[in-house]
Amino acid sequence: METLTFLYKATKPMTRCAHVGVVGSGDLEVLFEPSEEQQAHVVVRTGAIGFGETWKAVLDRFFTVNDVAAKVTINDFGATPGVVSMRLAQALEVGWYEGN
Repeated sequence: METLTFLYKATKPMTRCAHVGVVGSGDLEVLFEPSEEQQAHVVVRTGAIGFGETWKAVLDRFFTVNDVAAKVTINDFGATPGVVSMRLAQALEVGWYEGN
């Protein structure tokens, strides 16, 4: 098990919590919680060790486009980058943030 942490500057707060996906073979769950801080704080827990650069690339792309201040928890069980991107987009839609 590996735990990765990422921080992104952000200004648009989430309006509510969001939970999408399930932890199961080849999938992951994403939880967004509103944050009063001007940042997105992302914690990834994954069983796929050694993919930190891949996680960084996927998350950098997402948070460059989505300026959302939230506490984000990702529990991964071997999801592909495409599934990660899809789950992040779903969570953002569920927990829609102000200003968009």
